Amino acid sequence: MRPTFATVSAKGQLVIPSEMRAQLGIEVGTKVALTTEGTRIILQPVTSSLVDELCGITAGHGSMTDELLAERRAQHQRDEEEIQAWLRDKAAQ
Repeated sequence: MRPTFATVSAKGQLVIPSEMRAQLGIEVGTKVALTTEGTRIILQPVTSSLVDELCGITAGHGSMTDELLAERRAQHQRDEEEIQAWLRDKAAQ
């Protein structure tokens, strides 16, 4: 496949050539997913098949919400212990 070149504007925008848009079914308002692979940027139109492909991609990794809450609770506990230690030191003086 021969590369097609585009220039990035000052706002970070670029124009996808019309042939590529037609080939991939990209129309006005089409959402696209952007990922990087090494030094390459991969642009994929968000279609129902892409959504199906990505469904469950985080399965088996636990809930990010649960992880965040656990991290916040642990930090709160550390903060409380630090405050109690500081209060004990002040009381001992």
